[in-house]
Amino acid sequence: MLAFLTWLAFPIYVWQGLGVRRRTTRMLPAQGPVMHEVGGQAPAISLLVVGDSSAVSVGIEQSEYGLAAQLAGLIAERTGRAVRWRAAGFNSATSGQIRDYVLPNLSSGPWTHIVLAIGTNDTKNFHSVSRFKKEFGGLLYALRAKWPEARVVWSPVLEFTRAPAMPPLLGRILEIRATEMNRMGERLCNERGAIAAARLPITNPEAGFASDGFHASEAGYRAWAEHLLDFVLGDKASSPA
Repeated sequence: MLAFLTWLAFPIYVWQGLGVRRRTTRMLPAQGPVMHEVGGQAPAISLLVVGDSSAVSVGIEQSEYGLAAQLAGLIAERTGRAVRWRAAGFNSATSGQIRDYVLPNLSSGPWTHIVLAIGTNDTKNFHSVSRFKKEFGGLLYALRAKWPEARVVWSPVLEFTRAPAMPPLLGRILEIRATEMNRMGERLCNERGAIAAARLPITNPEAGFASDGFHASEAGYRAWAEHLLDFVLGDKASSPA
């Protein structure tokens, strides 16, 4: 019901959203490798991080400090095993675009662990919950079909009200929609063999966000990786998004 009511605020969303876009510099993906390996014992763990700009470390300069690389390092430290990792995705990607354009072009290598960082742009672009259900749900089906034995973990949409770039009213409008997206995403994960991680708590926005006030900083990606570690390794059960 609340998500429906946000349509009444759509003119405010457009007006304030255009203002944010004008004030914000569009950042590029980090430089450096998008696939690499962390040393350790065999057999190696294979980690795929796929999704939107956060999957490809937009907001920082070097990919070694991004979500995929930092998560791989933490997994290697925890398990003592080698970790082969890859980051795949692109700026502004939605669930449907990852399903249709990224996933079909990934090699069918034996990924053992897959992290999905997706849903922010579905929310920001004012996609309906029913559209998200179809596109994110289809993405989950495709992942399970291609890598049936992988542990798939979805990181829910972050809190828009905590992003420094968001005007308060716009942040509240998008946060209502994010809550509905996360509720649907958790349901789909439960139905389709994936794990919905708990929502990342944002305790220090000043340090956790990049200069654009929207993407993660190096510290933000580190906190995100630390938060996801137990979910990826199976040391925590699925939690409400």
